[in-house]
Amino acid sequence: MSSGPAAAPGFFGARPTELNRTSFRRPFVAAVLMIVGFFIFWASNHAFDAGRGDFFYLADAFLHGRTWLTTALGRYDNVVIGDRVYVPFGPFPAFVLLPIVALFGPGQADHWQPVINAALAAIDLGLCWWMAARLGVRSVVDRVWLVVLFGLSTQIWWVTTRGGVWHTGHLIATGLTLMALIELFGRRRPLIVGLLGGAAFLTRAPVLLAMPVYALMLGSVDRAVAAGRSAVNRWRPMLIDWLVLVVGFLPFGLIDLWYNAVRFGSPLESGYSLASLPDWLVALRDQGLFSISHLGMNIDYMFLHTPTVINQFPFFKPDGLGMSILITSPGLLWAIRANWLSRRSWLLLAALVLTLTPNLLYYGGGWLQYGYRYALDAIPFAMALCCIVAARHGVGWIWRIAIVFGVVVGVGGVYWAYHL
Repeated sequence: MSSGPAAAPGFFGARPTELNRTSFRRPFVAAVLMIVGFFIFWASNHAFDAGRGDFFYLADAFLHGRTWLTTALGRYDNVVIGDRVYVPFGPFPAFVLLPIVALFGPGQADHWQPVINAALAAIDLGLCWWMAARLGVRSVVDRVWLVVLFGLSTQIWWVTTRGGVWHTGHLIATGLTLMALIELFGRRRPLIVGLLGGAAFLTRAPVLLAMPVYALMLGSVDRAVAAGRSAVNRWRPMLIDWLVLVVGFLPFGLIDLWYNAVRFGSPLESGYSLASLPDWLVALRDQGLFSISHLGMNIDYMFLHTPTVINQFPFFKPDGLGMSILITSPGLLWAIRANWLSRRSWLLLAALVLTLTPNLLYYGGGWLQYGYRYALDAIPFAMALCCIVAARHGVGWIWRIAIVFGVVVGVGGVYWAYHL
């Protein structure tokens, strides 16, 4: 069974060729999903105080010509050198938050953190809808199920509920990756893809490894492959596009190198190897920031780790180290039904594996978490594969049951966000 053509550019899906009721319903349903999603996220997180609005205060530092904070906002995940407190996480979220901080100050903006994170997560829902449209999912009902899978059955819900410097970055990086994929499933402009990929890298470094895949997904590559050996200069447009892609990415790469050098004296020192940690994490980091020795631990947290059964509500208890994605997000398993005769599916799988690999080799494990939050770097690619499946086969009842199961587990995540 062949897939239908991808939708034409447009936030809510294909531009209708004829006026019909479904065409008018799509923008309304997409807007309702985002609004409902926002209120679900806000209801989940409004009473939780993460106490770590580092990005708001980093934005204020940037406005005052500094790269450091004057006060540590927590005991761990800081780099303290003299009276300067450095934030080891990628700085792009602070740039995103600059306008709010400039208008209202870091304290007030930090106080609004639950609302801001709920809004970021709701935007991610809209981007997931848009990506589904680009990949040819024409059924409104199927798109709704895909958005529910993404928003309420992955770690999006958990990181939005918990908030803090660790999780705001996930929401922004996920949105940027979704935007890059939307562009790659649409006009495929290399400069736009490079800019989005660079911004995502300056938020969550592992997504850097998706950039070579983005390069292979550009339209000029498809045309060069289709042209065959007989075409003259068939590779020239592809090489030009790759150069433009690099031009888009380059400013963010240079900012990263400069930002590291001005803080720690080395363009390659991000601060992760210097950050304050609890003793048990220091012992893991001493084995290597990235090491094969951490692979077994991360595979356990992502695929094998299960909660403890207890005899009181809610009858299970996570330990905060991780929980199998097969429990939290079983609906993602349908990605394996993608069209593996398509080059696009293999490239998405490659991006998924490449972005996940450094996380599986990383010492941190993602603690404290419900599920495996580092998987969010790869979730947009898994969701794209799910969209391909939905475009070909629809979202059937068994898949819907798996999604509902994941949502129920996600509700448990909201409970444990306040009780771990």
